[in-house]
Amino acid sequence: MSAGFVSLVGAGPGDPELLTLRARDRLLRADLVLYDALVSPEVVALAPRAQRFPVGKRAGRPSMPQDVINRLMIRAAGRGRRVVRLKAGDPFVFGRGGEEALALQAAGVPFEVVPGVTSAVAAPALAGIPVTHRGASAAVVTISGHAEHAWAPLLEHLPPHAATIVVLMGLGSRQQIAERLIACGWKRDTPAAVIVAASTPRSWAWMGALDELAGGAGPETTEDAGTIVIGEVVRVGLQLSGASAATLRSQGALDIEPHVAAR
Repeated sequence: MSAGFVSLVGAGPGDPELLTLRARDRLLRADLVLYDALVSPEVVALAPRAQRFPVGKRAGRPSMPQDVINRLMIRAAGRGRRVVRLKAGDPFVFGRGGEEALALQAAGVPFEVVPGVTSAVAAPALAGIPVTHRGASAAVVTISGHAEHAWAPLLEHLPPHAATIVVLMGLGSRQQIAERLIACGWKRDTPAAVIVAASTPRSWAWMGALDELAGGAGPETTEDAGTIVIGEVVRVGLQLSGASAATLRSQGALDIEPHVAAR
């Protein structure tokens, strides 16, 4: 029996055309694919010969424990199978890829990491927002928004307007994050954006001000992944969209323009 192997693969933000060539190759060759909940069906379908099982985690829902996922990978590799652990975005950006790599190493299982396009950069870019821009922002801070104990200390020690803030997994906590930033000295009219389902046909974006975000602007509920961007760089997105802030506020949302939804 040939030795098994595990590939920790980043699926990118959703559009299969944004996969790397190596990611596509590993999917085509896979015997088993263990994929996250936010990975698009179109990407999973690129592994036609593999067994495919969802093992993803969604906030507030029952999910497969991480140690079970680790055991599945190790057992399958021990049986000589080529395993793809398929993760939304990049495996090492809030994807527990580091934990899985350490578990594989401890078990003596050969593995590789196949980087993916993280939504922290891709979602803003597809909405016309550069996360850095000369004269506006020379740094980016990416945070996970699902746990206040993780993001609150960082935001409280970040000087106001010192960097672009990108929040992943934070749609449900966007009001608290915006309120905390305002309390820490960020201007209420700081530009902000919410991008949902970036790179997919369902994509759309809202752009407005930080105080509007604190008031609950953005989607009420969504099954899709969302990315929040806060900082002066959002003004570039406003310029590229051809819409004014006043128009966006009156509409409540900005439909994705063709350059944003390009696939």
